[in-house]
Amino acid sequence: MDELFSWRSPSAKQYRENKDDFTKSDLIDLMMKEPRLIRRPITIRIDDTSRYVLGGKAADLEALSID
Repeated sequence: MDELFSWRSPSAKQYRENKDDFTKSDLIDLMMKEPRLIRRPITIRIDDTSRYVLGGKAADLEALSID
């Protein structure tokens, strides 16, 4: 869940100091209350859902493309 949480978001500033204290459930609750805390884009291959990219790094997105 930590991977889905956008720790760099300005909305997350108030939570960064206590980052290690949050459980997965806490992070889900925060993201449901404040969707800007969800790291995006989330890109998933339709033909292989085990291959995905969180965030928008061009190199990661290119690596996800169909071979």
